[in-house]
Amino acid sequence: MANKRDLKKDINYVLGDIIEAVDVWEYTNPTKETKESEAIIDDAIETFDVLIAKVNAKDVENKKAHFKSINTELETKGRELIERINKL
Repeated sequence: MANKRDLKKDINYVLGDIIEAVDVWEYTNPTKETKESEAIIDDAIETFDVLIAKVNAKDVENKKAHFKSINTELETKGRELIERINKL
C-alpha cells in the first residue's frame, strides 16, 4: 500500500511530467495553435487539485482501498492526458 506521502509524490511527478511534455511540444512547435495544449495543462492542474483533495480527505474508512482507487484514477487520467498530447 502506498502511503500518503508517496501517493502525493506520484501525483506530482506524473502530472508535472505531463505538463512538461506539453511545454516541450509548445516550444518545438511555435507556429501551431496552443489552444488544445493549454487545455491539456488546465486539465492536468484540475486533476492534480482533485486528486490531492481526495488524498487529504480525513473521513475515509478503508484507507488502503481509498488510496488504491486514487492511484487507479491517476493512471486513468494520466493515460487520457498522454493520449491527448500524442494527438497534438
